[in-house]
Amino acid sequence: LSTKASSRALLTALASKVKHINGRYERFLERTFPRFYVLYATFMKGIQALFLEVKEVRKIKLKMSRQRLNFHQLPYREMERLRQVGLGARAGLWQFRRDLIKAIPIGIIAIPPFANFLVIVLMYFFPRQFLIRYFWTPRQQVEFLDAYHAIRREVYPDVVESLALAARSLPEPQLRELCTKVQRGSQPRVAELYAVRGLFLASPLGLNKLRVSHVKALSHVLFLTPHLPALFLRYRLRSHVLEIRHLDRAMLRLGLSELSEEELKAACYLRGLNSTRLSASECRAWLEQWLGLSCKLQ
Repeated sequence: LSTKASSRALLTALASKVKHINGRYERFLERTFPRFYVLYATFMKGIQALFLEVKEVRKIKLKMSRQRLNFHQLPYREMERLRQVGLGARAGLWQFRRDLIKAIPIGIIAIPPFANFLVIVLMYFFPRQFLIRYFWTPRQQVEFLDAYHAIRREVYPDVVESLALAARSLPEPQLRELCTKVQRGSQPRVAELYAVRGLFLASPLGLNKLRVSHVKALSHVLFLTPHLPALFLRYRLRSHVLEIRHLDRAMLRLGLSELSEEELKAACYLRGLNSTRLSASECRAWLEQWLGLSCKLQ
């Protein structure tokens, strides 16, 4: 017992000493290198957020197991949390696991008190290459989301062109007219989109009948890798669309008025709108239109 007590006391003393050294080191950074200190503080908050998310996800999964709940039966925020970590309806994105693997070397580097300086250097010079979203500063979040949306936006004309090409084989002119309208820079109304919903149930616009180039363009838009056989691309697209559909219905049940500005922006961005510079009211108005269409579809 005395040996165990001595070991515990030694560990406590060592932890206290490390904490004291880290405290002095942080104060030194804040005084001497204020810009680096911002990055350091962001990194430490990111570590805390990462572990809190792991804890929260385990709690949700345990709840699902005990209550025998499926993904679509969860409240919106729990559903969205699982989607963010790639454990949604069909575990389609695996983003969280990639993030965790990417974070392990950074976490190991950051263990010694003065080795945090290396992490700061990596954050400063290679933020997108070495860091995951938990460690981005607010400014970097806007910058990187803009960059990712620019990649997505480049593919939008290809998606519309693929739609227009498929619409040429249809006897009804509505979809061709809508594609022309979009290509000229106009925004279609919800009623116009709802009117052509039936065209997407069969050839040539049903998911199983789309051209491979069209499927790859849609994968790009949804940040899914297009470098897979067509069968897997269609499966992943279907899973992702089904996941968003469940989220839409859960969001409608919760009510847009209950969402914070951050949640509103994240919901818009997931659905294809760059919301980094939009206000909460603008995001809410856009989502009202989106849900007005999405939740009517079968």
